[in-house]
Amino acid sequence: MTDLSDVGGVLCTERYGSRSDIKPSHYVRDAYSTKARLLNNSDDMSSTKEIIRRVFLPEGYPESVSEDYFEYQVWDTIQAFCSSITGALATQAVLKGSGVGDETANIASATITWLLKDGTGMVGRIAFAYYKGASLDRDAKKWRLFADVLNDCAIFTTLIAPMFPKEYFTVITCMAGVAFALVGVAGGCTRAALTMHQAKRNNMADVSAKDGSQETLVNLLALIVNLTFATTVTGNTPLIWTLFVIFTFLHIFANYKAVTCVVMDTLNYARFKVVFDHYYTNPRREILHPKKANALEPINGGFDSTWIKAGCRIDNLKIDSSRLIQELSMENNKAISNYNDQGIYYAALRDTASPKDVIEAYHKAEVLKLTGGRDCGRANFVEELGKRGWDVTRHQLQVDEWRWSSGKRD
Repeated sequence: MTDLSDVGGVLCTERYGSRSDIKPSHYVRDAYSTKARLLNNSDDMSSTKEIIRRVFLPEGYPESVSEDYFEYQVWDTIQAFCSSITGALATQAVLKGSGVGDETANIASATITWLLKDGTGMVGRIAFAYYKGASLDRDAKKWRLFADVLNDCAIFTTLIAPMFPKEYFTVITCMAGVAFALVGVAGGCTRAALTMHQAKRNNMADVSAKDGSQETLVNLLALIVNLTFATTVTGNTPLIWTLFVIFTFLHIFANYKAVTCVVMDTLNYARFKVVFDHYYTNPRREILHPKKANALEPINGGFDSTWIKAGCRIDNLKIDSSRLIQELSMENNKAISNYNDQGIYYAALRDTASPKDVIEAYHKAEVLKLTGGRDCGRANFVEELGKRGWDVTRHQLQVDEWRWSSGKRD
């Protein structure tokens, strides 16, 4: 304990963020001189624990990341380990089916099989990105879980491939290759979306890099386990399938726990629908907090938003000319909308429409559907969302790119 009897007074105190495990340092005025000196200068920052922390956790943790970061990373680590184990079993099956260890195997045919697998995977990757690329941001949780379940299906397909005659092996392997390619697209893109959510200090690169370090360590541990049991597993079909079933179950369970613990404060359609339904069925008109709404969000999407056509062309509105002219001439009008007899809601957005205006357009659409075409919703719904903790400066709602502006522009 430092003797403060010769201290002229504490000038300032230094703390490392809000962490209580690192002792604060005090700069004091020396009672016998005009110099300032440092007291309680601990070695906490150079300990082994602190070095490990800096290698595998983002700078400034936990303040620099979202509150759900630690729980998500724990489950993500477990699923990555399980996936590495079952992935090794799949690799062994591919090598066996390609003729490794078989003296009669044709090197050319094995090479062709491998190239066809990669080629079909590339085509599948491009097609999937074209059809589903935009929705990966909107439903990151759904597609994250989809990617990992599909990964297990691809591994299962790879494991059964060697059981079929040679002429079918290539076709089955190509199917698995396409599945693995889709996993790569969906998994990689949703990981980026989740990393953006976790990074709270514009530190997405740091969070992503540390996530990569964590996964590399897990894969290294899985590699050691695979090397240890490689000879035991090889050729032992009952053991292979037992390991596959056990680790696949853990893999899916860990992924489900990982995506369900994520609390996003931006609105996609599923979260918006959960909040909207609760608000208009609750007599107190209560806006759900993001944590509660995320807990109620269906991971499979659960809601159909195809009837809302936000960002459409003006011609799609099908409204009479007098109303159109009136709405176009309104200076503060950010959207022109129409809910038609077929139950389709169209909203043509002005070029100055903000994310708040888009959320309000979705709110109006839901109100019209709820009331059968009578707009009696609350005008301050979006403001109440912001007060409850939702980020209304961004959204993950589906919006097309058409925008209108007053007058003529090139």
